[in-house]
Amino acid sequence: MTHVLYLAHDLSDPAIRRRVLTLLAGGARVTLAGFRRGQNRLAEIKGVVPVALGETADGQFLQRMAAVAKASLSLGKTLSGIPAPDVILARNLEMLALAKRAMSIYAGQPALVYECLDIHRLLLNKGKPGQMLNAAQRYFARDAKLLITSSPAFVENYFKPVSGLGLPVLLQENKVLALDATVAATSQPRPPAPGEPWKIGWFGALRCRKSLEILAEFAKRMEGRVEIILRGRPAYSEFSDFDGFVAGAPHVHFHGPYKNPEDLAAIYNEVQFTWAIDFFEEGQNSSWLLPNRLYEGCLYGALPIALAGTETARFIEKRDIGFVLQNAGADDLAALFNRMNPQTYADAFNTLSALDRKQWLTDRDDCRLLVQQLSSLAKSASGHAREAQFSPV
Repeated sequence: MTHVLYLAHDLSDPAIRRRVLTLLAGGARVTLAGFRRGQNRLAEIKGVVPVALGETADGQFLQRMAAVAKASLSLGKTLSGIPAPDVILARNLEMLALAKRAMSIYAGQPALVYECLDIHRLLLNKGKPGQMLNAAQRYFARDAKLLITSSPAFVENYFKPVSGLGLPVLLQENKVLALDATVAATSQPRPPAPGEPWKIGWFGALRCRKSLEILAEFAKRMEGRVEIILRGRPAYSEFSDFDGFVAGAPHVHFHGPYKNPEDLAAIYNEVQFTWAIDFFEEGQNSSWLLPNRLYEGCLYGALPIALAGTETARFIEKRDIGFVLQNAGADDLAALFNRMNPQTYADAFNTLSALDRKQWLTDRDDCRLLVQQLSSLAKSASGHAREAQFSPV
């Protein structure tokens, strides 16, 4: 059984929980070690007790680096009771730095895999800070065997032309983890009853202040004909007063966190549309990512709304699904919904629902394939097997 030591930047991140569940479903043994993030609750995983390395703060890059440095000093003691892993999977740059220290602890030299699902804006800085951070990334990744990322645009816009890493790449899209064979896509459209509003869901990591302001202004302007439903984990460091703003915004409702994938069917079946637009790092990471909510919404029949020129827009245009706005202001949304009617909605829904649902899902076969690929890296690192087949950067 392949033993994976997963170094996580935020133990409460639902994406961490999903990756651990994926590895477990694929037949791996998983040791999870990482940082707590503020007041966020741990993303609980049955049978997995995480090793806490310290606490970090959302949006505080220097503080996180200091926490990593501190954890590094005692890492040998912290991991002393853990058998040597076959693979160390490091999520994000800060954990890649810690993985460098972890590699030195184990004589067997586990295979190092770098998982990077967001490109931090400092890595794209053209000045000294960006140069230094990219140099650090290259240093910490020099013994890595593989890079895992979630969007081809990350490869084309950053990893190939800028990073200098030169690692093989494994694309792992942010698909819905479907371990239950009964998981089914929504097959029937759900237009609002007469007199009821259309509903747009913005679910997941809520970190984009511009999106919140646009959606609130749009909902106010529509005077009850459209409601905005928010669910997930707000990045409070990015808002002056998230709770107060939402409480004062008419027709905008925040319903708190949810479990992924357990709650997805219930929450997406309450809405007709998915807000798949992000301005958090506009023109950079936000333009290149393919967010979780894109796959979740499409699986459950919530039509995506995207911004032209982004990777998300290209994704849905290729499949002729959802709606792409040339601009994403309140005026543009109002224009879209002023012409929205049950037939327009039903036609778009039927186009979406006709697609093969497998493209939205990670099933048990996918889980096993991922673990097999990681296992092949571990064997290759120890000289007992040939290199695995991956796409080079």
